[in-house]
Amino acid sequence: MAKALKKNPDEMSFLDHLEELRWHLIRSTLAIVIVGCAAFFAKDFIFDTVIFGPKKMDFPTYRFFCKIATFFGIDSEFCSDSLPFTIQNRTMAGQFSAHIWTSIWAGFIIAFPYVLWELWRFISPGLYEKERKYSRGFILTASFLFFLGVLFGYYVVAPLSINFLGTYQVSKEVLNEIDISSFISTVRASVIACGIMFELPIIIFFMTKVGLVTPEILKKYRKIALVIVLVFSAIITPPDVASQIVVAVPVLILYQISIYISKLVLKREAKKEKKNAK
Repeated sequence: MAKALKKNPDEMSFLDHLEELRWHLIRSTLAIVIVGCAAFFAKDFIFDTVIFGPKKMDFPTYRFFCKIATFFGIDSEFCSDSLPFTIQNRTMAGQFSAHIWTSIWAGFIIAFPYVLWELWRFISPGLYEKERKYSRGFILTASFLFFLGVLFGYYVVAPLSINFLGTYQVSKEVLNEIDISSFISTVRASVIACGIMFELPIIIFFMTKVGLVTPEILKKYRKIALVIVLVFSAIITPPDVASQIVVAVPVLILYQISIYISKLVLKREAKKEKKNAK
């Protein structure tokens, strides 16, 4: 490892790069495991407060929508005393397995900035000196967007999904007795999907830097992007129009921001070329 680190990145062989990548992955994994272990011992907070928070009708999102419904004089399920379903475990190792995997995912979410930093350390030697100066801004911005997406998924997408799917019945003869793995996967999918989705401006930034996209391409395929966003919103939200719009709007805003970011990147590249030409 020490020898690989001392080598000039331009002189490193393919195997040296693989060795370098291996150590970055090992450190990232260790960070996730360490934070995951802390989450494992904070079981009561992780499950009772965080995971099962959207099941309780005093959850902030439900109170917010209840106040809106009350203001307009509309009867709403958001004002109910409790959600009409129970969470059950149907396998012997179900609860222990849920505990382990939830801790790992919690470790990944919390350790995300460090994982991102390790990824940047692997990529940055291949960049120009001026591009490396953006490392701090990149990590902070990407982490901020990820956590913003996580919060959006947890406080908007997850409760809307749980409230709709948990109260939906094809017949009063059928009771909703949700398996713990199904409930947790709904919360996890909402949180992780939104966290990654909010990284769109960062992804567009790098795709513009390498010449894969331009503002013109983004504008040209805006309608297609709208359809993709709506399909994605339909996948991670309940099949009702209101929930899909709630999710689609911020993504479309991020897409528009990405177009401006792409323009700024190209302007900077053009200025650099003019300076080099002089």
